[in-house]
Amino acid sequence: MARHSKSSQRWLERQRRDYFAKQALDQGRVSRAHFKLEQLDQRFKLLKPSMNVLELGAAPGGWTQFLEQRITQGTLVAVDPLPITAAAQTHVIEGSIGEPDTDAELATLLDPLPLDLVLSDMAPNISGVRSADQAQAMYLVEIAEEAALKWLKPGGDLVVKVFQGEGVDAWVAGLREHFARVQLVKPKASRPESREVYAVARQYRG
Repeated sequence: MARHSKSSQRWLERQRRDYFAKQALDQGRVSRAHFKLEQLDQRFKLLKPSMNVLELGAAPGGWTQFLEQRITQGTLVAVDPLPITAAAQTHVIEGSIGEPDTDAELATLLDPLPLDLVLSDMAPNISGVRSADQAQAMYLVEIAEEAALKWLKPGGDLVVKVFQGEGVDAWVAGLREHFARVQLVKPKASRPESREVYAVARQYRG
């Protein structure tokens, strides 16, 4: 029998104790992330059946699966360099937002398609160096914001994962110049020990 490293053992033990991980397994969800978006949607009424939505950081597909259930008449574009579990009607782009090939493919899809919502669950690869990790996290946040400012129609919304730390307050202040309302919220499904929160920006001014 293969032996797990101590870090792997800790992860497996956490998964066994995690209510939302167990619920995801029991309900056949792709990942526990499903419940984060579900809770955000319940609170803010983000989704409607006929919306056009761009999802960044979509792998492995926890949010994608939830979005496919809610967006039955609109368009969903999911972007990630890693494999995404998605239905046939979802437009999947395997690449990183901000890279020329990915942006060109995205432009082909979105040029005639004004977006109602941009979602980002992107997260950096953790190095363990707090300052470097936070800088990378803020870079991903800014990429998501750039996509929203480029592709959202007036009145559209942005939801983006943010890790609390240096640069967040200034970024939120800047976001308020473009959106009527901005809130930082932590869904119940987000682990208490995690620094992640979600910025929910409503009514893009265009």
